[in-house]
Amino acid sequence: MDAIGRISARRLAVILGSWRRSGSRQGAVDLAAAIELGVLDGQLPVGTRLPSERELAEALGASRTLVAAALDRLRDGGLVASRRGAGSWITSPRGRSPEMAPSHSPQAIDLVRGSLPAIPGLMAAVDRARLMLVDEIGQPGYTGRGLPILRERLAARYTARGLPTTPDQIMITNGAHSAFVLALRMLTHPGDRVLVEQPTYPNALEAIGAAHTTPVPVALGEHGWDLAGIDAAVRQTAPRMAYFILDFHNPTGRRLDESGRDRLGELLTRTQTYAVVDETLAELNLDDDRDGPRPMAAFADDWVITTGTASKSHWGGLRIGWIRASGDMLARLSPARLGSDLGSPVFEQLVLAELLDAPEDALAARRAGLRERRDVLADAVRRELPDWRFRVPGGGMSLWCRLPEPMSTRLAVAAVNHGVQVVPGSRFSAQGGLERWLRLPFTQTPDRLTEAVGRLALAAASVRAVPADDLSVV
Repeated sequence: MDAIGRISARRLAVILGSWRRSGSRQGAVDLAAAIELGVLDGQLPVGTRLPSERELAEALGASRTLVAAALDRLRDGGLVASRRGAGSWITSPRGRSPEMAPSHSPQAIDLVRGSLPAIPGLMAAVDRARLMLVDEIGQPGYTGRGLPILRERLAARYTARGLPTTPDQIMITNGAHSAFVLALRMLTHPGDRVLVEQPTYPNALEAIGAAHTTPVPVALGEHGWDLAGIDAAVRQTAPRMAYFILDFHNPTGRRLDESGRDRLGELLTRTQTYAVVDETLAELNLDDDRDGPRPMAAFADDWVITTGTASKSHWGGLRIGWIRASGDMLARLSPARLGSDLGSPVFEQLVLAELLDAPEDALAARRAGLRERRDVLADAVRRELPDWRFRVPGGGMSLWCRLPEPMSTRLAVAAVNHGVQVVPGSRFSAQGGLERWLRLPFTQTPDRLTEAVGRLALAAASVRAVPADDLSVV
């Protein structure tokens, strides 16, 4: 590149390497995917000015029409911008990764979002909530910490799980992520450290970055949580808070047992470290109908802020979550919330209250359906991709697959051309890497999951046919 950030056509051709896929007739698609891969791999930084269409066509030995079509695709996808007289340049991919790229097929299969349609019985709950709304419409509609009826039913569920809870310890929020952002805003300041698992939920990492705080990752390894490593990280870095997913961890599917929670609770209490524990997937226990380990707050109540949501267990469209914390903590969180929102919608709270009061049959059916889909996906991966390794999770919504080589980002880009959208492992990392890992949600229908794995196998074969060295700078 020269001083103003322009890359020469010859240099770009070297970075793109063997960009045309063997046997492919979609040259523009191949070229656009190769340029996108260069951006995602960090070889084409944001602001890089691209050579002219004519120069690039000559360097690649391709037609100018093909190059123009590839750049049009990238402009449509938001990865390239152009202005008359100024040429074209790479724009920020922030918040846009391969899973956000436009699908190149109307039949694209989404293996990005781990979510399901509404649980059976939702409309009946809506009808019952509509009758209850009559008592609310004469009120201002601002419910503070949330409607008493919903807080009572949530408190009862925690108590039944072995964590005595009163309605005064519950605050209703607009989803679990909103609850995490609220805790992050109240407990940290710019420059503070936040301890996280590695890998972890990507949106939590985005929120930590947006708060100008620094994630401190501790590896979640083959045998689960490294509690000694967490202890050492807390002593060495003194994080202001920690963020954990202890029930069917996203993306690994692991669950911390009772003895592990006891040790972690002792650590938090001894070091006086606040922890946000995300229970988004806690209700999706697929293999065991018995009660699981008690919630983490049962082991360190004063230092744990528990967040939950109905988005996975019931329906994401409700956008209702909650915080369970000590009375003192909620007293601090309540005024801090005023800077972000003034409460959660009344009608949706009533609907969720009715869903929580319904028999457990619908939630049991939800678990059974997920169990079937998990097993279909696992069988398909074993059959079509036998060199991929994974552990069948006891709950949650996804498989965490170890790939035979570091190719997760390349595979995510290639998969789009085969009609599948996936998230590369690096999105779950605080510091990049995890190129040997890929998350596969099992929330599509069984036939779609089987088809998706077949397409992924084709994409994986195409990626492995082009050595990674061919796509690197020489």
